[in-house]
Amino acid sequence: MKLNKILLSVFMLVGAVSASAQEAEVKTVYDFNPHWYIQGQIGGQYTLGEIKFSDLLSPNAQLSLGYQFTPEFALRLGANGWQSRGGWDLSKTYKWKYNYVAPALDLVFNLSNAFAGYNPKRVLNVTAFIGGGANVAWNNDEAADASAAIAKTEFPYSGQNLSYLWDGTKVRAFGRAGLGLDFRVSDRVSIGLEASANVLNDHYNSKKAHNADWYFNALAGLKIALGKTYTERQIEPAKPAERIIERIVEKPVPAEPVVQEKKDEALRRDIFFLINSYKIRESEESKVKDIADYLNQHADAKVAVTGYADAGTGNNKINDRLAAQRAQSVVNMLRTKYNVPESRITSDSKGAYIQPFAENDKNRVSICIAE
Repeated sequence: MKLNKILLSVFMLVGAVSASAQEAEVKTVYDFNPHWYIQGQIGGQYTLGEIKFSDLLSPNAQLSLGYQFTPEFALRLGANGWQSRGGWDLSKTYKWKYNYVAPALDLVFNLSNAFAGYNPKRVLNVTAFIGGGANVAWNNDEAADASAAIAKTEFPYSGQNLSYLWDGTKVRAFGRAGLGLDFRVSDRVSIGLEASANVLNDHYNSKKAHNADWYFNALAGLKIALGKTYTERQIEPAKPAERIIERIVEKPVPAEPVVQEKKDEALRRDIFFLINSYKIRESEESKVKDIADYLNQHADAKVAVTGYADAGTGNNKINDRLAAQRAQSVVNMLRTKYNVPESRITSDSKGAYIQPFAENDKNRVSICIAE
């Protein structure tokens, strides 16, 4: 019988050690820092037209300055340009090229951060952008030469040829949209691939086609952040509930009963909040009063208030703020309504990194433990 009790105690001790080893590790959290960046890219352009695809390819480059003001959104001011091409396939193929530069402002949307959460260590980020600006084009002499040649040799096109032929420098509004892939090299450097579609009015390529003119850019280059893009901090795991291991030890019955001093039990109250709110509801105020009454009855007792947010809604930035505000709401009510001294209150917040309850909605809570 005595051996069985000893073995039972050993098994309980081993189970407690095993459970302790599985406790949650310290969690690393990344907080986004707004920052400027520069971006340089080079590639090629295809100007939409009716002649052979390869005859409408030309070089292209872009230089930009951007500001990433949230993990999801950035504004980018840049200048794209170099060369566009045009052509007309009649009895022979007529080709021409001209130069342009196109300053533009883009709104850039980081799809990876928006749908998968902010992670500065992610290897690949997918972005989308939309914007517009002014296309400044010049050096259209080859189109003028083609127009003259068509007028001389292409019946019945004579007198029609390039109806929108332009010379000098022309400025036209344009719009664009595109997608990008950014491959992380380091905290501040990434290699990017980008493709965009650009639309202008029908006059851009000198041909009258009764529809908009288009060109498509494909670019590759570097993006360099001008400053620290994030800060790193550690979140301690919630302390697990104490495990009481009962050791069964046979000992002689004492001659006289031992009188043990009774220890006051700790008081816990869970104060629940509505979604996206840190206001204490009337239905929950009685719990705050319970804490205050306990502190009044136990002169040496203190209360620890910890705020939480549910992981099912919002993002880390919103949830960090909400959890801290929920804890502070309880602290404020204890101090102002029930005159509990600040020295008897400690507060903390865990955001949504720790979920004390299995039910998601219950994690919109401040847990108060007075002892």
